[in-house]
Amino acid sequence: MTPVLTFFIGLAILVLFGWYFATETERLRRILGTVLTIVVTAFCLWSTYPPFDEKRPDGTVIRRGKIHLGLDLQGGTSFLIRLEPPASADGGKRPITKAMVDQAIEAIRKRVDRFGVSEPIITPQGNDRILVQIPGLDAANIQEAREQLSRVAKLEFRLVYPDNGQRLKAIDEGKEVIPPEYRIETYKQQAEGGKPIEERLLVKKKADLGGNHVSQAAAGYGQEGWEVTLRFDTEGAKVFGQITEANVNHRFAIVLDGVIQSAPVIRTAIYGGNAVISGGRMDEPEARNLASVLENPLQTPVKIEEERQVSASLGSDSIKSGIYSGIAGFILVVVFMIIYYRLVGLIADIALLINCIMVVGVLGMFNSVLTLPGIAGLILSLGIAVDANVLIYERLRDEIKQGKSLRVAIDTSYRKAFSAIFDAHVTQFLTAAILFWLASGPVKGFALTLTIGIVASMFSSLLVTYTCFSWAFALGWLKRVSMLHLIRSKGFDFLGNAPKFVSISAVAMLLCLGVLLFKGERILGADFRGGDLLVISAAHKLTPDEVRSALAHTGFQNSVIQSEKVANRDLISIRADSGAADKIKARLSEALPTAGLKFEQTDHVGALVGKELATKSALALALGLLGIFVYVSFRFATSFAVASLAALAHDLIITIGMFALSGRELSLIMVAAVLTIAGYSINDKIVVFDRIRSGLRDRLSGTVAEVMNTSINETLSRTILTGGTVLLTVLALYVFGGPVLNDFAFSFLIGVIVGTYSSIFIASPGGRAREAAIQARFVAK
Repeated sequence: MTPVLTFFIGLAILVLFGWYFATETERLRRILGTVLTIVVTAFCLWSTYPPFDEKRPDGTVIRRGKIHLGLDLQGGTSFLIRLEPPASADGGKRPITKAMVDQAIEAIRKRVDRFGVSEPIITPQGNDRILVQIPGLDAANIQEAREQLSRVAKLEFRLVYPDNGQRLKAIDEGKEVIPPEYRIETYKQQAEGGKPIEERLLVKKKADLGGNHVSQAAAGYGQEGWEVTLRFDTEGAKVFGQITEANVNHRFAIVLDGVIQSAPVIRTAIYGGNAVISGGRMDEPEARNLASVLENPLQTPVKIEEERQVSASLGSDSIKSGIYSGIAGFILVVVFMIIYYRLVGLIADIALLINCIMVVGVLGMFNSVLTLPGIAGLILSLGIAVDANVLIYERLRDEIKQGKSLRVAIDTSYRKAFSAIFDAHVTQFLTAAILFWLASGPVKGFALTLTIGIVASMFSSLLVTYTCFSWAFALGWLKRVSMLHLIRSKGFDFLGNAPKFVSISAVAMLLCLGVLLFKGERILGADFRGGDLLVISAAHKLTPDEVRSALAHTGFQNSVIQSEKVANRDLISIRADSGAADKIKARLSEALPTAGLKFEQTDHVGALVGKELATKSALALALGLLGIFVYVSFRFATSFAVASLAALAHDLIITIGMFALSGRELSLIMVAAVLTIAGYSINDKIVVFDRIRSGLRDRLSGTVAEVMNTSINETLSRTILTGGTVLLTVLALYVFGGPVLNDFAFSFLIGVIVGTYSSIFIASPGGRAREAAIQARFVAK
């Protein structure tokens, strides 16, 4: 689909949305809702075709799919990059330092991120090498990746001698010598006919301004074709302005990796902090690649030492079990909704199916990378999306109980549920937007998936289900609503018993904090601390699944095991915890005595979670929580905001503490688990707060505490049902997901239980802390 067609379809959808919400005629709204549902569903289905790569039997890609599979599902290309020792002032070589390796890793990570949300593996190996694995590259992309990974991109701005032509002529005639601070460089320009034009320039040996002051670089189309626009930081803009002001009508050479790219004449002082690299007849890919490397320059030269094709990091059994668990989770949710809510449950299931199509469709539009944890996250997002439908249906139950007609009850339930659905989705969107803006790697991928899920959930739960109800009424299919009602309000005094539950929670938090302090860094797995890398060969072909089976029940079965192909040799690589190499060698030698194993290489690999990735992710999460605090304070009350964040801290501390107590180690997949738990926990609490707010505004009698107690009791059914629905999907992941997803499912299982508990017993009573302020804000006079 062309960008122009995509734009017009998107514009048409926006117009239909505006028309739908502006119309007051039920018949027209029903038709518009139907058209919107069909158009959006068809557009998303079209955007996913073909979903995955179409390949010939030999593995050659015939047609690229819209959704790319991650390293864990399909493998990719592995590059081993060695840092070259830079020259020292005395002409020797400087030793490679950890700071040099860290800078190179972050520069490479940012360059690879320009490919999209590809979730590569980038980790130090040994003292002077970096291992980079990128999923699903074809031949053309491999060449682009080589350039992105190895190009230093040392940018310099050097002044050209004021009277360049005359001085060079005098030097050629022997009348003058080359000035000590200058040297002669050749500037090659591409002429219109294709024949290069060479010009000699006297340029300064020492750069007047370095590329380290470039803060942004972007490709664009200018008067001379494709070009790269540079933006300097504050200091760079100041220096650039001073240089150009002092050298008006002189030439300024722009030098990249020792080659002059252009040498324009300075016509006026430039204090805007911008510069442009043009000429050379760049095409679009060259301009974009140049912008990428200039924005993320390598301070140390590097060389690609080895290039290998690697298999999926997960075994075929793990992939199958992950897919089966996802299907099982979806079926469980669908069946539960039909059993508990009958016909209206079927309507919710239709909305869930469209939700799923929308999420996959938008992933296809972004050409996103799908990993096994991503599949699990999508299934879990469906479980969480049920929350909006449960909220509407529990409101519907209340309205019918009050004696309203079915038509009026449905309209009222959507109207009353809207504020809770809107507030819950906005708080999640705030966190997702900040994570996507600041974070990178798997955290950025999580943020993208979460954002897509939020939009799809709003569309399916509000527009699709309402349109289905409207058609059911118009066709006479819906005369009455029948639902199960297993969870009934018992009038429990939540606020009166709050001190008991807070005491229990405080003890649990202290115990979990004690476990975390006792374990210290031991709770961190190889993704955070680094580990050992083994490379082995065998006399006959050995598969990763055979190695994984040999390591079963030894504590190393969750190690990352991949097949690698280099120079027509088949190898197996194993990434495990530090200190595990000797034990793995002994175990494999014992379990595979006839395989003819040869241990080719043993090395140390650094953490997958680099310092900058961890810092940016933590900063993004902190800003997201700050955004939630401000929003909840604005929409509800400051005491509610403090209570929600305190309860969230309670949920995460207990979840991570229980995870550590079970003897598990934190891995990269746990980052997604913790973020998912945080999103679910905040969503759960917002819904309870909304019911309290509604109860306080509508109250006719009773104290604030009595109204809050009543509201918590009224929403108890919804809170438990939502938690139970999500637990169904989590249990499917836990039982059928295999060892890889077991840690993710276990942590989320604890998180859902603790989050549901804290929404009822911790956050809601905690919101009463400033009763006078609540009285003034919500209670009708």
